[in-house]
Amino acid sequence: MGKEIERKFLTVDDSWREMAESSVDMCQGYLCRRPEATVRVRVAGKKAWITVKGKNHGAMRNEWEYDVPVADALEMLSSADMIEGNVLSKTRHIVWHGGRRWEIDEFHGIHEGLVVAEVELEAVDAVVAMPPFIGREVTGDTAYYNSILAR
Repeated sequence: MGKEIERKFLTVDDSWREMAESSVDMCQGYLCRRPEATVRVRVAGKKAWITVKGKNHGAMRNEWEYDVPVADALEMLSSADMIEGNVLSKTRHIVWHGGRRWEIDEFHGIHEGLVVAEVELEAVDAVVAMPPFIGREVTGDTAYYNSILAR
């Protein structure tokens, strides 16, 4: 069984741009958006996958990911009868800080201007050195779940 442990934060400025080592445009939609479980299809560059996530328990939840052909993922995303809500569009920027990989998601479209920083951890109580652009923590705040943003 896969486990995901991550913390999520809003950003206070765009200083992360100077620190970003890479970026990729992404689109994602939800085949299922129940609070107990979500099933997401995502395309990022030349890769695509389906992710199944269990219910959040603070910063931890079950997670499984499976690669799928990009053409299949794009077909799913364009099928209005399969996707629950809107397809999200964002650019993911990768920043390394304090020995950890931070994913900075810059949203486009209906959420233009929203920027969320996430860091995956090996343990719930792991110590994290905060980059200078980190603001309020929103881990566990359902308003910032991608599945809710897709409404």
